[in-house]
Amino acid sequence: MDVLIAIIYIVLFIIMMIFVFSIGMLKQYMPSKKEVLLVIIVGFLIGCIGGALFLDPIYDELPNVVSVIEKSMPNNEETLYLDLSSSIDVNKLKENLSGTEGFKSFNEYAISIPMWDFNDKERAYFEDIVGNIDYHYKDYNITPTGTIEIALEENYSSSDALKSFSDWYKLVFGETISYAQVHATLVVDSASLDTFEQNLLERGIVASKIEGPIQDTVNNTNSSMLSNGEFTLVCGGIGLVVAVMGIYIDSVVPAYRRFRKFLRDKRKR
Repeated sequence: MDVLIAIIYIVLFIIMMIFVFSIGMLKQYMPSKKEVLLVIIVGFLIGCIGGALFLDPIYDELPNVVSVIEKSMPNNEETLYLDLSSSIDVNKLKENLSGTEGFKSFNEYAISIPMWDFNDKERAYFEDIVGNIDYHYKDYNITPTGTIEIALEENYSSSDALKSFSDWYKLVFGETISYAQVHATLVVDSASLDTFEQNLLERGIVASKIEGPIQDTVNNTNSSMLSNGEFTLVCGGIGLVVAVMGIYIDSVVPAYRRFRKFLRDKRKR
């Protein structure tokens, strides 16, 4: 949301509160307490309406505002977790990303190869054999759904890992691997996060998870924020308070003046 629009929305809400205050000041023309109660109810409803129309959109932007502040902090880094199709040229992607200002590192840390629903015998076989296919496989896991997840040693490329597994699979089963996923982490300066997200989006890639000061701040802000309904009720409460102030302003102002006069007289003594 533009700053100008936010200012306009706030001004409009203030105008609505001035209107509520003005209605409250008409108490002297209200013959019974029912009219006073009606003014209080109207103040609450106008506060709710004004909050929902004008303040709620601004309130929803609070996490974005906080993230902008966090991006301006020096030396902050964000880690993007990427799940890439094996059809993507990972080396070319890395080369493109590394040439972008704010790049820190790119690491391929694992691959996932979906197979089929293994029976107990097949699962036991793969659990015994996968670790012997390539000594660069740091660790591996056979999921219940038949996906082989392989963790890679540092600086070992996913293409080499997939090639070694594919060669073994073709030798043993006489078939080729049709699909696999490459899991990588991209570390960037927080100030450049938007640039890298847009760069990835242009290639059809969206980070599965982001970790870092910006994301932590956004998550903390979101967790502490009121729901839209609760925030609207709070705005209604503001309208109610403003209405009450308008109703009792004739009593408050003289009392305030008497209090100031009392303080002045006390100083003179």
